[in-house]
Amino acid sequence: MFIAFEGLDGSGSSTHSKLLAEKLERERRATLHTKEPTGNTHVGKLIREILQHRWEASPEGLQLLFSADRAEHLKNEIEPALKNGQIVITDRYFFSTLAYGALEVDYNWLKELSKHFRIPDITFLSKCDPEECIKRIIGRGSEFELFEKKNKLEKIWKNYEKIAEEYDNFHIIDTSKSIDECDEEIWEVVSERLH
Repeated sequence: MFIAFEGLDGSGSSTHSKLLAEKLERERRATLHTKEPTGNTHVGKLIREILQHRWEASPEGLQLLFSADRAEHLKNEIEPALKNGQIVITDRYFFSTLAYGALEVDYNWLKELSKHFRIPDITFLSKCDPEECIKRIIGRGSEFELFEKKNKLEKIWKNYEKIAEEYDNFHIIDTSKSIDECDEEIWEVVSERLH
C-alpha cells in the first residue's frame, strides 16, 4: 500500500505521516516512512537550498527539479519497498507540485509533468487555516521558506481542493482538531484497507 500525506506547511501532515508509520510498525507491518523533497540526493539538496533562498531557480526549473527528485525517489526507494511488501508512507508527493507549483507555473503543464508517476492508494490532505499554519511554523522556530506567506497559503489551499476533486482516494482531515482525533480518523481509513 502506498500512502501520501499532503497539506499546507504547518498543517500537520509531517506529524501525522510519522505517527501513522510508528503505529504500523507497532502493529508489526513492514513500513517505509519517507519524504519529498528527498534529503539524500544532489537534486533534493539543491531543492532545499532554493526553498531556503540560498540559490535561485526559475519557477519552471524548480518544478522540473522536484519531478527529477521524485523520479529518483520512486525508482530507488518507493517502488523497491512496495515490491518488497512494505507499506510506503510519503510526507508530500506530486500533489505538492500541483498545489504549490501552480502559483507560478501552468497547472496543466504540471499535471502533464506528473502523469507517469504512481497514484497513491490513499492520500490524506491536512486541512488547517493558513493563519494557524503560520502560527505553528513560528512556534517551531523554523525559518520561513519560499511558500510560507498567508496569501500564498490561501491560494495553495484552493489548488489542493481542486486536486482532491480530480484524483481518487483523497481523504481530507481537519487538523485543527486534536492530534489524537486526527490519528483516529486516519487509522480508521488505513485499517479498513489493511483487512
